[in-house]
Amino acid sequence: MKKGLFVMIMSSVLILGACSKDSTVVEEKKVGFNLIGETIEEVAGVPANEKEQILAAFNAYIDAFNDKDIDRYIDTLSERTESFDKIQERVKLEDTFSKLDIKREVSDVVIVKYEDEEAQVFTNLTTSVKQLDSGLETNPSGRQVTLFTKDDGEWKVASVHYIGNDEKK
Repeated sequence: MKKGLFVMIMSSVLILGACSKDSTVVEEKKVGFNLIGETIEEVAGVPANEKEQILAAFNAYIDAFNDKDIDRYIDTLSERTESFDKIQERVKLEDTFSKLDIKREVSDVVIVKYEDEEAQVFTNLTTSVKQLDSGLETNPSGRQVTLFTKDDGEWKVASVHYIGNDEKK
């Protein structure tokens, strides 16, 4: 029973982490490339100051989650999104952090699309999860694209698209 509950909680954690109704990349959401494949290339022409701000916004988003700082995490989220509601996101985070010891580790962080008011950041992501009441642990990994929009001059997370790695490889 505990293992089944753990699987259910893990599923909700990955959905929470995705902040999106769809975990695959879909054209209608304006994600600029496919998450499936081997080649990830940094987009050319990102002004140095914008690149620095985008990557700082991405790091703030990851760090706030890892620190379990819900207020700071919610502050990283855009007001201009159809992917999530900040109030519901807060409730999900409070529930998740009360049941799980959870951390995200990122690698291969690359800006893959850039426009003046929108940017997309690709990363490989591993999530370390331990259920507090049972001690069960798992470490799912996958690829994520975080879509940022510029809100009042600041880069904020508008949506996240995640696809898990095939663990059978």
